[in-house]
Order: sequence, then C-alpha cells, then structure tokens
Amino acid sequence: MALLNTKQKLALSTKGHKLLKQKRDALILEFFDVVKQAKDLRTQADEACITAFKSLALSQAFHGKAFLENAARSAEKVPEIEVTAKNIMGLKIPRIKGVSIHRNILERGYGVAGTDAKFDETVANFENALNLIIKLAETEVALLRLLQEIEKTSRRTNALEYNIQPELRGTIKYITLYLNQLEAERFVGLKLMKTKMAKAEEAEELAQAAEKA
Repeated sequence: MALLNTKQKLALSTKGHKLLKQKRDALILEFFDVVKQAKDLRTQADEACITAFKSLALSQAFHGKAFLENAARSAEKVPEIEVTAKNIMGLKIPRIKGVSIHRNILERGYGVAGTDAKFDETVANFENALNLIIKLAETEVALLRLLQEIEKTSRRTNALEYNIQPELRGTIKYITLYLNQLEAERFVGLKLMKTKMAKAEEAEELAQAAEKA
C-alpha cells in the first residue's frame, strides 16, 4: 500500500510539474508582451507630459496663473476609470479603461469667453497625457503581478523537480528493494521448509521400512 500510494503521489507530482511549466511559459510570454507595451507607453507618456507642460507654460504666460487655477476648479466632469480583470492561467491582471478622459469644450466647465485655442490645446494635451498615464499604470501593475507569479510558479516547479520528485523516487526505490528482500527471504524460507519436510518424509519412510524388516 505504501508503494502504491507513493507511486500515485509521484504521478500527481509529475502531472502538476508539467502544468506548472506550461503556466510559467505562458506567463513569461505574456510578461515580454507587456514589457514591450510598457516601454512604448513610457516613451509616449513622457513625450505627452513634456508637450502638456510646455503648452501650460505658454497659457500661463498669456492668461496668468490665477485664470488657469479658476479654470481648473470649474471642471464639472472629473475623468473616471473603469477597472476590470484579465485572467491568464489563473492570474488576474487589471484592465483599466479610461472613461471620459477626452472631453469636449462644454464638458470642461470653463467659459469659452476669455480663452483661446492655445488654452484649449493645453487642456487637450493634459487629457492626452492622463490617458497615456492610465494605460501605463495598467501595464506596470500587470508587469509587477506577472513577475511575482512567475517567481512563485518557478519556485513551485523547482521544488517539485529537485526536492519532492527525487524524494518520492527514492522512497519508491527503498520500498521496492525492501519488498524484494522480503520476497527473497520468503522464497528461501519456503525452500528450507520444503527441504525439512522432504527429510522428515524420508526419515519416516526409513523408520517404517525398519519396522517391517
């Protein structure tokens, strides 16, 4: 029973090891895909922020700091985000969807009078930068979770391959050797018993022959 149970454990361990390797490989592929996306988004977000702050400096020089602060406070609709999840081999990766990041002039809240196209461009530039930052946040959180899951899966895979499976194989070998030894001892015992019985029968036959003589 111990041998059968250990063999079953080894079979389950082998199957689990295969599944964990498949999971790790799938996570690594997804990780490198997200790395490329994050790299591109980082560049785009940096460029968008630089453009936005340059246009802000020009608008502040033309309209003044007080005007920009009042315009910012007049925003009636604050950008929102919707967070969902993507499942990759049991790992949930956040999906952040921007909602109303880009607004039209009426949704921005400030009056059209007293502003110019440059001011509207500044607002649009910051909305564009915010949209890219939200996408970048999604990819960077995904990278962190993927990396943590890859490390955890690798530890489990290595534990099965280098610790648990060799130990189970060693146990199976030990039990098999022990059972073979018992079988050999049983065989020798049966041979000895058979020999003794044969000698006893022979002695009895000789005794019977002596009585008749």
